Amino acid sequence: MDSTTATPSNAAQPAVPLSVSDQQATALLDDTLALLGHGLPAKADGPGSTEIERWAAVLAASDRPGLAKITQELGQLGELLSGPNAASHEVAELLASLSAETIKVAETAPGSYAGPLGNLGTLLRKAANSLSR
Repeated sequence: MDSTTATPSNAAQPAVPLSVSDQQATALLDDTLALLGHGLPAKADGPGSTEIERWAAVLAASDRPGLAKITQELGQLGELLSGPNAASHEVAELLASLSAETIKVAETAPGSYAGPLGNLGTLLRKAANSLSR
């Protein structure tokens, strides 16, 4: 599955249909950039997990193409980080893949989303690199 694959229709849907405005999507993107701009969160049950859950809900509710792999990998990242024995190299691999997919989506993102999504992709790559050392 790659970034051009449509989001699977069998993906878990929120109990109440989620409607995300452009303002809410921008706020989520800004929050995530601020979080990662301060380095990687130290605990899996802290703000990092909250951001993963927020993104997973927003992406699952989206009908935009190119989000299937990101949605899948966010779920894997959440599961990996919730376990007691998350290996840093596994997390680094997922972050690197999320970075690449985010950058692909940023290249075709509408309007004001392209820049922040590109920045997010770069921050995810930096996080992956720091974990793989």
